Amino acid sequence: MNAPAKPLDAVTEAFLARYEARPGHDSVRADAAVLFRAGGLPSPREEAWHYTTLRPLADAVFDAPRADAAMLLSQLPNIEAPRLVFVHGGFRADLSVLPSGISVRTGEPAWGKLARPATEKLVALNTMLAQDGAAIDVADGIDGGTLVLASLATGGAFHPRHAIRLGRGARLTLIEANYGRGAYLHNPVFSVDVADDATFTHLRIQNEAADAFHLSTLYAEVGVRGTYDSFLLALGGRLARMEVHTRLAGEKATAHLNAAQLLGGSQHADFTTVVTHDAPATVSRQTVKNVLTGRARGVFQGKIAVSRVAQKTDGYQMNQALLLSPEAEIDSKPELEIYADDVKCSHGSTVGELDPDQLFYLRSRGVPEAEARSLLVRAFLNEALDPIAHEPARRAMEGMIATWWEGRTV
Repeated sequence: MNAPAKPLDAVTEAFLARYEARPGHDSVRADAAVLFRAGGLPSPREEAWHYTTLRPLADAVFDAPRADAAMLLSQLPNIEAPRLVFVHGGFRADLSVLPSGISVRTGEPAWGKLARPATEKLVALNTMLAQDGAAIDVADGIDGGTLVLASLATGGAFHPRHAIRLGRGARLTLIEANYGRGAYLHNPVFSVDVADDATFTHLRIQNEAADAFHLSTLYAEVGVRGTYDSFLLALGGRLARMEVHTRLAGEKATAHLNAAQLLGGSQHADFTTVVTHDAPATVSRQTVKNVLTGRARGVFQGKIAVSRVAQKTDGYQMNQALLLSPEAEIDSKPELEIYADDVKCSHGSTVGELDPDQLFYLRSRGVPEAEARSLLVRAFLNEALDPIAHEPARRAMEGMIATWWEGRTV
């Protein structure tokens, strides 16, 4: 006798109803729907989701999308570069400036080849409901320059699917910017393929609306002597989880997964990474900084996995949190899983408050308390921002960090 079907929660049922209402279902979506029906949304009972619950989704009422989302263009970083603009998950050609020299396709989901809907429930949800996305292809030896990928929203639930491929020796800097107003769900999935000797720089700005949910999953695979260099600045959202799975598949491949999370009020943000070293002499670096005020909760889960063939791996991982309120909370879980013998891997985690001696030193020299706190926090964040070589993007992020402090008294 078959076991009784697992009862579905209201949110899972609502997403499945949206799928059933879609005209026509191809096999990719149908398979994902079967997986999502069987598994539902992730829960804290799962180890990878122990510190983050999606229960607030059950109580969320998403705003109806409004036509004025294009007004949010003014919030994008002032960076002179071609841009791809998605509004409520759909590509807007009238708001975009297409790049030259590289291939960009829109109008349907860019599935890529790396995503794993069978093991990642939010990826199954995305696969089931994705309607649009960008397929970005940089040919062998081409320097694609800088490209902005913007997501704007004022309501609804949307699931864009993007794929980026860099050919052998190619280069591209992608500035991903996420902005919105109101209550909505943004559940994007990225597939990033970096070929031998290619360099992909990925600068990510998560500045969603205060009532928004941002749940993103990114997969990256890096070839021989290739580089995936990323930085995430997370400021917005009621609940956010940015999950990154990176596989260093070629000898001497490199991955940098740096981030800064600045959270206040009752925000919850989770940065979860898995870096798999699957070839000799690969290098990974992760420096993640958290600044938390009010009742905010930050989560960092970082795993470095080293396979038997990945001799001479060099992996480093550090999470540092600054708690500016007695009610703020950080959950930090760095992890090493090593099966090779000749490796150099380390990880660490620190949690603390502003140094009272440093604060007293600045106050004693006439610096107002709010400004003194700001100076110390900015100094704390400098290490995370230092690796950003793209000066316009770095200046934009520094401005966002300064703006974040305006009006705060802690």
